[in-house]
Amino acid sequence: MSSNTKPVASATDIAKHGWTAVPVDANAIFNKNPIVKPSALKVDNVPFPDDDPLVAEIQRYAKEYLTEQTFNHSMRVYHWGYVIIKDQFPEHARTLSTSTWALTCLLHDIGTTHDNLRATLLSFEFYGGILALNLIKEHGAPTAQAEAVAEAIIRHQDLGTVGTITFLGQAIQLATIYDNIGANPGLIDEVTRLDVNKTFPRKGWSGCFAGTIREELDLKPWAHSTHLGSEDFPEGVENNKLMADVDNWGL
Repeated sequence: MSSNTKPVASATDIAKHGWTAVPVDANAIFNKNPIVKPSALKVDNVPFPDDDPLVAEIQRYAKEYLTEQTFNHSMRVYHWGYVIIKDQFPEHARTLSTSTWALTCLLHDIGTTHDNLRATLLSFEFYGGILALNLIKEHGAPTAQAEAVAEAIIRHQDLGTVGTITFLGQAIQLATIYDNIGANPGLIDEVTRLDVNKTFPRKGWSGCFAGTIREELDLKPWAHSTHLGSEDFPEGVENNKLMADVDNWGL
């Protein structure tokens, strides 16, 4: 094979499934293009692509296998990310498939289930990416879409300052760290923050996810989550001040 051979994907597929390379350092992105005032969008104003049979099937799968807290987190992440993409990255909002975004959100924590944490030596996001790749390909997703979801899931905790990441990967990072530790609070309007948390209540998510992190680190002290700090990461999740007022909603 020629050394110049590249993976086959059209320019349309690259844009549609979020393959465009962007800085992994979100600060570098927002230093260049400062955060704009976010839209005050409620859940009812954000379309969810459940008319796509693949998304509908994966949503049923996620609801069956994820805990209620994790499923609700995944749905909040969809809404945070939709607003972030719409407001902060309009050029990507025009081309990114909402189905690809939804699939990524629904499956990004599939590796954290009780059984999946114990089914492999792999870090949860790596195993989750493999599971997602196989699952959505089995349901007929095109390769460019399936691999985009897998890449984003594998790298959704790969925070750093050096190098690049797919736009889809950057979007899932921004949305998850907003929900988990309250990072970049200016990305989401207060109306949106309260309505999304009301619709998909946290039910003690901060303690729940911190417990999952510690569970993985106890099982796999080599896990990629250590990249974020074996103590700093779970403590940051537990002490999410932005979401402290809503964390017990639904309990």
